[in-house]
Amino acid sequence: MRLLFLGDVMGRAGRAAITRTLPALRDELRLDFVVVNGENATGGAGLSGAHARLLLDAGADVLTLGDHAFDQKDMLQVCASEPRIIRPLNFSKSAPGRGAHVFDVPGGRKILVAQVLGQVFMKRPFDDPFSAIDRVLNAAPLGRQVNAALVDIHCEATSEKMGMGHFCDGRASVVVGTHTHVPTADAMILPGGTAFQSDAGMCGDYNSVIGMQKDEPLRRFVTGMPKARFEPARGEATLSGLLVETDDATGRAVSVRMFRRGGLLEPVGA
Repeated sequence: MRLLFLGDVMGRAGRAAITRTLPALRDELRLDFVVVNGENATGGAGLSGAHARLLLDAGADVLTLGDHAFDQKDMLQVCASEPRIIRPLNFSKSAPGRGAHVFDVPGGRKILVAQVLGQVFMKRPFDDPFSAIDRVLNAAPLGRQVNAALVDIHCEATSEKMGMGHFCDGRASVVVGTHTHVPTADAMILPGGTAFQSDAGMCGDYNSVIGMQKDEPLRRFVTGMPKARFEPARGEATLSGLLVETDDATGRAVSVRMFRRGGLLEPVGA
């Protein structure tokens, strides 16, 4: 199975890059399944129902969210009715929607997609992500219930993301980090056959401060005082993510490559 995961979509620039590029990428890369983190697609904070439909119509099979899952209030209703949107497993017991789901893939195959929020350096406490994902992976074993499994670990600390990768090694096809908006250079296959990258990076304008126009973040760094709202940068976006091929029989990764296309960053995985 050929899988593409794209990191946090950041504002209008990220949405435009997805809608312009993803339809052709599906054919060019012969993709079987595409997962996109839509966490910051609407104004840099959350995802609206309209923008969720835009990303799905552009070719995303599944959208994952994160700690800003319900910043856009209509997502409360959209999550409850749209199974292709995955919110974090350990967000809240009263949160609508689901944190994991098994999806059909052409050729009679199945893939599990799940997301968990980390705890280290996050602004609010969440339930233990390790026990949450453990239950899900045990219920859908690779090579038996599903042909592949992808876990999006949305958190700040690279150590926690690496810990999640090793915790899931051999039980998930892919463990990929999101949230920090900066692609890490550690794409690899772990000993048990799980493809891993600490952070996929963002789909946004990298002439920015993690996707935001530079002036206000710089003012706050220099003076410690806010003056205006953060606004997403609007230059040409780089699509950043991870391209993985798995063995349908075992679910293990057989190849992994960082993926970058467009914008300022050097192309990778083309």
